[in-house]
Amino acid sequence: MTDPNAIQPSELDQLPDRDPEETAEWQASLDAVAKAAGPHRAAYLMRRTLERAEGNGIALPKLLETDYVNTIPTAAEPGVPGDEEMERKITAWNRWNAAAMVTRGAKHGVGGHIATFASAAWLYETGFNHFFKGKEADGSGDQLYIQGHASPGIYARAFLDGRLTEAHLDNFRQEAGGNGLPSYPHPRRLPWLWEFPTVSMGLGPLSAIYQARFNRYLTARGIKDVSSSHVWAFLGDGEMDEPESTAALALASREGLDNLTFVINCNLQRLDGPVRANFKIVQELEAQFRGAGWNVVKTLWGTAWDELFALDTTGALVRRLREVPDAQVQTYQTRDAAYIREDFFGKDPALVEMAKLLSDDKILECFHLSRGGHEARKVYAAYKAALDHKGAPTVILAQTVKGFTLGEGFASKNANHQMKKLSVDEFKKMRDLLELPIRDSDFVDGVVPYGHPGADSPEVRYLQERRAALGGPAPARRAHALAPLPAPAEKVFASFDKGSGSQNVATTMAFVRLIKDLVRDKETGKRWVPIVPDEARTFGMESLFPSLGIYSPKGQTYEPVDRDQLMYYKEAKNGQILNEGITEAGSMADFIAASTAYSTHGEAMIPFYIFYSMFGWQRTADQMWQLGDQLGRGFLVGATAGRTTLTGEGLQHADGHSPVIAATNPAALTYDPAFAYEVATIVKDGLRRMYGEAAPGEDPNVFYYLTVYNEPLPQPAKPAGLGIDEGIVKGLYRFNTAESAGLSPVANAPRIQLLGSGTAIHWVLEAQKLLAEEWGIAADVWSATSWTELRRDALEADAALLRGEERVPYVRQALHGAEGPVLAVSDYMRQVPDQIAQWVDQDYSSLGADGFGLSDTREAARRHFGVDAQSIVVAALAQLARRGEVKATAVKEAREKYGL
Repeated sequence: MTDPNAIQPSELDQLPDRDPEETAEWQASLDAVAKAAGPHRAAYLMRRTLERAEGNGIALPKLLETDYVNTIPTAAEPGVPGDEEMERKITAWNRWNAAAMVTRGAKHGVGGHIATFASAAWLYETGFNHFFKGKEADGSGDQLYIQGHASPGIYARAFLDGRLTEAHLDNFRQEAGGNGLPSYPHPRRLPWLWEFPTVSMGLGPLSAIYQARFNRYLTARGIKDVSSSHVWAFLGDGEMDEPESTAALALASREGLDNLTFVINCNLQRLDGPVRANFKIVQELEAQFRGAGWNVVKTLWGTAWDELFALDTTGALVRRLREVPDAQVQTYQTRDAAYIREDFFGKDPALVEMAKLLSDDKILECFHLSRGGHEARKVYAAYKAALDHKGAPTVILAQTVKGFTLGEGFASKNANHQMKKLSVDEFKKMRDLLELPIRDSDFVDGVVPYGHPGADSPEVRYLQERRAALGGPAPARRAHALAPLPAPAEKVFASFDKGSGSQNVATTMAFVRLIKDLVRDKETGKRWVPIVPDEARTFGMESLFPSLGIYSPKGQTYEPVDRDQLMYYKEAKNGQILNEGITEAGSMADFIAASTAYSTHGEAMIPFYIFYSMFGWQRTADQMWQLGDQLGRGFLVGATAGRTTLTGEGLQHADGHSPVIAATNPAALTYDPAFAYEVATIVKDGLRRMYGEAAPGEDPNVFYYLTVYNEPLPQPAKPAGLGIDEGIVKGLYRFNTAESAGLSPVANAPRIQLLGSGTAIHWVLEAQKLLAEEWGIAADVWSATSWTELRRDALEADAALLRGEERVPYVRQALHGAEGPVLAVSDYMRQVPDQIAQWVDQDYSSLGADGFGLSDTREAARRHFGVDAQSIVVAALAQLARRGEVKATAVKEAREKYGL
């Protein structure tokens, strides 16, 4: 029989107990409390003891959850500096105009969201009045990631501040006329106001972490001291379901990013219903963030709850708050006092007695109105605690009511995210609640009026004075008048023009060699930001480790195992390389922060992010749209590119479609260079356009996507002649003719034009030789460096024709007069070269690698997809046979000859 007093295995410790008697006394004390005062009292004492131990720096596992109460008790709250009544009036105006803007827009069917800002108003207003630094403040001011659905409230504040007019508000979600407001934060659509696009949920929190981290990087490298800048990310509790929202929490705590604060608006509702219907989202998030090493501040209850907590001498109230699921809390928001007395207080005798001391009005005040996120004093205390905390990032979990102040028809209703308007009667009730001086007669023909106290009113003066003290308007985006970066020495690029001679060089290696030279440039070298997701050795970049260093806020606290090697793994506090580990999402967030530093910090940085091409657009295309939305600049490099080039890896690594996805992004300039000199020419032009002197009509707010390959091949010299560089940049140029290739076709030989991109041009060149030597066909070879840019130019030409302008697409100009049909080949699906088909006057056909990839040799894979040199020859003969220029039997003969 088991001895109940025996030490259980769970009580044993790996270390010996130096004083078993003392240990037994502590355990006996706990047993005595549990027996005399009950297990709840024992649990309370244990939590408080663990909190004290944590506060004293005693090394113990963290307490992952605390009671469902405010972290900062009322007695410890600092006073709010300033005029609280004036701030209440300002917030009332902003609440009104946000709701009015969306309601008026609803008449045009454009939609909008009202309930989110209604719940979060004080979270924003307290920050704008007391915390958020503008662009005139030290460093670069603060960076604000605004929750997308709260945008009407931000517009309302800008209207009160005089930065927007009624005409702007009336064009909310109506941008085609040129004077409208985008539905959500969008730098490309409203570039003087919004810095960060945040409505693709989950990307805001991820980007905010890496922005805070990049701020530290800039300071550590001596580019600019932005140590006084703080990153604030406003998020929804439902948004935290997105995996990207919590993907980098450990990074933020590991690197001690105390320049970062998450403010999570816990109104307990998603778009369709409760966030955690049967659970408690606040407690879940607290455990998640505390477990990741964040400082957590819970701001849950308003001051009306103080009386209830004072009456809770047994802990019954706190226990009940911990156990009631969120969906039931939402229900209390919509029910009368009798229901709350029975369902909430009636579950515990101690709470039944407490409820007898409370009036119905008091119960309704607590359960309908009083939330920590709706009181400036509570929010101010939380924000101050966040800024005062050092050594770790802070998350503020602020409980609110979705649809607060919008009336009984909105507050806490499951459908309120889809409710786009208030009735006139509902607006009048809201007016009375907010105590706004708006008359019934101001509602003309049932249209809700905008409200404004006047440009010289005390409210507006107060608002502007507060913003002036904090460094100017916010949010705001700066268009800095930066001097163009000096161009690197021409010899850096020209060195690739002569080719590689007898040496085989992959274009990936050519790009890396180019970067090695560019980062040595005395003028601009320090502005390069190499970003790689734990694949630097795959891409041959390990030689950059000792020369540039890998950024780490701790430097290198260990001796690397390869320290005796020339290319050892070197981390440094001022390291230049961002090696992010296995996270393409984190690497993209790095890239976005670096690519927009020209605006965020007034410092032009040149990021390049190199990655397996299969794991770029396919995995993080949403962030690449975010990059374009944020007007980022830099170079994305899809390495080990192509469907058949990465030998042996198989379909999960075989990229046959990234240029198709990239083509959908208007900000992405997509190139598939074949040769090293093309890579150099494209990078040179990209530096000019994005960081130097853009030509008239060129948008510098673009980014380049280059595909480079890992197959070592001879790199030819750049052909002589005019227009080669222009053709490389525009997307097409003639690499050679049958004659210039020394193939000497017979007189009047049938001729065909072979277009190849990327590594496919090598198969095309082999096919050119086979066609001449074995079939008497003359083939000219063209390098198509960008099918997408050719298409975009053609689309612009079509649009110009509709405007009555005469313009010929470049691809038509380039191929003008070229004899015979055109056959286009790439290592991607045929949809890539087919982008230009309708603008090619000649007969057009294409070959590509459609379908899933497979593991095999390059040769076998290319034969499988029908893109090897022999398959190109057969396709070329078939085209010519259809035109009657070769015998039809030649096609069958070729198939048999090559075993196809």
